[in-house]
Order: sequence, then structure tokens, then C-alpha cells
Amino acid sequence: MSETPPQEPPPAWTIGCSPRRAFFHGLRATPWTPGLILFFAMIGFGALARDAGFSVGQAVFMTVGIFQLPGQVALVDQVARGATLVTVAFAVLLTAIRLLPMTVVLMPYLRGSGLPRGLEYAASHFVAITAWVEGIRRLPPLPQHVRLPFFLGFASLLCSGTVIATVAGYHLAGQLPPALGAALLFLTPIYFVLSLIAAATSLADRLAILFGVVLGPALFLLAPGLDLLATGLIGGTLAYALGRWRRRANPETQA
Repeated sequence: MSETPPQEPPPAWTIGCSPRRAFFHGLRATPWTPGLILFFAMIGFGALARDAGFSVGQAVFMTVGIFQLPGQVALVDQVARGATLVTVAFAVLLTAIRLLPMTVVLMPYLRGSGLPRGLEYAASHFVAITAWVEGIRRLPPLPQHVRLPFFLGFASLLCSGTVIATVAGYHLAGQLPPALGAALLFLTPIYFVLSLIAAATSLADRLAILFGVVLGPALFLLAPGLDLLATGLIGGTLAYALGRWRRRANPETQA
């Protein structure tokens, strides 16, 4: 069995901390490096939305309403291709399926704050790559009652930044070279992969990343549209099974 990592002591500011104060601490704790990466990626999305014929209001609505770049890009791409509403909805749904297990993992950290349940539902909307990575990294050391307002603090600032970036990219669309706009869209997945590598602590974590890198391109050619879901399902299952087998074979070795 793997050992439980030692729990970090809670920060001093959490002692007697009110929800309002925790929210503002979350604002100040907004991760600037991934935040900037997300900002520039959303500039690319704003430019893409304008090129596809959307209005700036529609682009902002997609950013706030979907709040996950792959889904936003899928929506714009499918509408630009003249797809039906059902096809567009299904494409966005496929990109959002990956967020379900991420939400299931993160939400237990956000419960027990004593705040209205509606705030937990609002927090679940912000579970996308950047907010999830930072939430998993920052929330465990915090006392239960400050986690939800703290998360809402930095997640709401990230969302506000994406709106500003979308508007900026929309108005810069005519000045951005197409290659640069496309490159900006890839900043967020690159950050996510690097964050996963840095946070991998077990054999199963490392194998999941390896299987994803190997299976992703192959399944993209074999089953485009279902490649992301199939990669996660197959790679994650194999990584979990091999990690479990390793723990049983070597109980004294951490997985």
C-alpha cells in the first residue's frame, strides 16, 4: 500500500478566517503563470470566434457559459462547418466528459463550508484545467470552511481574465497572423501536460501520462471525435491496473 503523504499545516491567515476574507485571499492567490497562459490562449479563441462570424457578445457568452477551451473551439468549429444543433451539442458534450471525473475529485474538498449549496454548484462550473490543477494543489492544506470561498476567489478572477482576453482577441483578430492565433490555443493543453508531469507521484500517475502520449495520436487517426474519451478510458484503466498489480507484488514499495 502506498503511504499517505504528510499533511501540510494550514496557513496562519486561515485562523478565524471569514468567508469574505478567504475569498479575497483567493483573489490574491490567483496563479499568475497559468493565468497568463490561459489569458493568451483565450486571445486565440477570441480571434477564432470572430473569424468564424460570431459577434463579440456571443464569444463572451461561450467563454462564460462553457468555460473550457476545447468545448468552445469545438462549438465554433462545428457551427462554422454548418453542423446541426444536435451535432454541435454532441461535440461539446464529448469535450466536457473529461471534466466529470475532475469535478468528482475536486468537489469533496469544497464541501462542508457552511455556505449556501448554490455556491458549490457555481464552483463546479469553474472546474476546468487551470482551476482544477490549482485547486488540487492549494486546497488540501486549508481548513474545510475556507476552501470554497478561497477557490471561488481565484476561479472567478480566472474567469474574468478569460472574458477580457476573449474581447481583446476578438478585436485583434485582423492583426493576429493565423498561425499565431492557432499557437495561442495550444498553450493551455501544454500547461496541463507539464503540470501533470510535475504532480505525478505514483507509478499509476506516470503510466497514465505515458499511455496518453502514446495512445492519443494513434486514436486520433483511428477514431477522430472519440479519441480523447477513448485515450482517457483505455490509458487510465491500464495505468490503474498496472499500478494496482505493482502494489500487490511489492507491498513495501510505494506505487
